[in-house]
Amino acid sequence: MAGRRGWQKSGRTRHTARKGEEGAMDNMMMIGLSQQQVLRRAMDITANNIANVSTAGFKAEQLLVEAEPYTRARAEDGPARLNYVAEWGMGRDFSQGTLEQTGRPLDVAITGEGFFTIDTPQGERFTRDGRFSMDAAGTLTSANGAPVLGEDGAPITIDPDAGPVTILANGEVNQNGLVAGRIAVTRFENQGVLSKIGDNLYTAPDDAERELALEPVIRQGFVESSNVRPIMEITSMMEVSRAYSSVTRMLQQADELSRKAIERLGRPG
Repeated sequence: MAGRRGWQKSGRTRHTARKGEEGAMDNMMMIGLSQQQVLRRAMDITANNIANVSTAGFKAEQLLVEAEPYTRARAEDGPARLNYVAEWGMGRDFSQGTLEQTGRPLDVAITGEGFFTIDTPQGERFTRDGRFSMDAAGTLTSANGAPVLGEDGAPITIDPDAGPVTILANGEVNQNGLVAGRIAVTRFENQGVLSKIGDNLYTAPDDAERELALEPVIRQGFVESSNVRPIMEITSMMEVSRAYSSVTRMLQQADELSRKAIERLGRPG
C-alpha cells in the first residue's frame, strides 16, 4: 500500500535530575522545560518539511512524543509522580506524491511502493527522487551524481551516441532496440527501518527485509513531487509557536511566584 507510514524510534533526552538538584528545581519548571525542548524539535521538523516542499520525492516527517513518568521534585504536597513529555521517535509519511510531467527522457517516477537503488562509496542507498541524468561515460546517475543500479546490482550504462532512450513501465532501459539494463526498485517489509542521511537518500540496516519489485510501475518523463502539504505544515508551525509561547508564560509566572515567595520568607517576622 502506497500510504504506509514509517515510524522511527530515536534517542531521547532524559529529564531526571541528580539527587542534589531535585529539591532545588520546581516541578512546574521541570515540566515546562521538557515541553519547550520537545516543541523546539517539532518546530525544526516542521520548518524542514516546508523547506522541502519542492524537493522531488521528499516525504513529510512528524515528531512522535510520549509521556515519561518520573518522581517529582521534593515538595510537601502534590502528586507523587509527574509525567514529562519526551521525544519517542520520528514518523515519516511514505504516501505517494503527485507525479509531475517533465518531458525529460531520463526523469522517472515510481507509482506505488519502492525505492530506486543508488550506489555510493558508503554502500547502497535508496531514494524516491527519479531526476536521473547521464554522465560523460554514459552511466545513468541520480540527482547527486551517484550511479543508479540495475536489478543485476551493476550500474546502468547508456551509449551517449546511440540515440533516444526509452524506459518501460517495468524499469527496462531500451536504446535502439537493445536492453541496457532494468532499473532496480527495492521494497522494504517495514519502511520504518529506513534512516534519512541527506541528499534525499535513505539507508537501511543490512538485515532489513527487502525485495526487488518484480513488476514495478515506472513512468518515464515524470518525477514524484514532495508529499508535504504546505497549508498543514504552516498550521502546525503556528500551533507549535502558540504552545511554546504559552509554556514560556507559564515558566515566567512560576519564576515570579518563586521570587515573591522568597522575598516574603526573607522578611523579618
